[in-house]
Amino acid sequence: MKLNKIFVLIFTVCYASLCYCQTETTGIFSTKITKKVTLNYLLVKPKNTFTKMPLIIFLHGSGERGNDLEKVKAHGPLKFISHDTLNAFILAPQCEENKMWDAEELYLLIQNMIDKNEIDTNRIYLTGLSMGAWGAWNLAYAHPEMFAALVPIAGFVDRVPMIDGCKIKYIPIRMFHGLLDNVVDVQYSINIFKKLKDCNKDIKLEIFDFDMHDSWTRVYENKEIYEWMLKQHK
Repeated sequence: MKLNKIFVLIFTVCYASLCYCQTETTGIFSTKITKKVTLNYLLVKPKNTFTKMPLIIFLHGSGERGNDLEKVKAHGPLKFISHDTLNAFILAPQCEENKMWDAEELYLLIQNMIDKNEIDTNRIYLTGLSMGAWGAWNLAYAHPEMFAALVPIAGFVDRVPMIDGCKIKYIPIRMFHGLLDNVVDVQYSINIFKKLKDCNKDIKLEIFDFDMHDSWTRVYENKEIYEWMLKQHK
């Protein structure tokens, strides 16, 4: 009997030495990731900067990327004010060559403009054409609380906005697209419009029957779109 006990003890010790048992540990990992952000921009200030004034943000298309800020004057509000006036701040950042608009970079830029200028944060308006419309959709979905109106023109829409849908249901929206657009299919605008129209009570889509990709010139050269934007308040 004693011999059996000794055998069992030896077997148990040997088995334990061969056992590949898993062990559990806990710990904390901490690191810091930094990203350098550089955005060139044009900021046009209204005559009256002593009281808080509205801000119009314009995002250009892919053809105006680079480091020449004169390019961002080719379309949109900056072209409009070459022959007319707008009583608002106008912010036109420039996307670097071979890059796309980054919503968080744009958000930080806008916050910087708010900190440095007398901007009415209840009257911030976002518009863009083509790649800029894509950027505007993404920025609006990332920070819907920031904007009092959204005007995307000839833009495509990512999968995330299509899934999020009514996240921007409180932002008044005016959409424009050319029916014959051979760069960005008009179906992008139709699809997001259908997604939003049941929850957003202030959304309109206008499709220009004979326009191709450039459906923005007629919109931005018409003072009515600016008058509509400037009436919107959060």
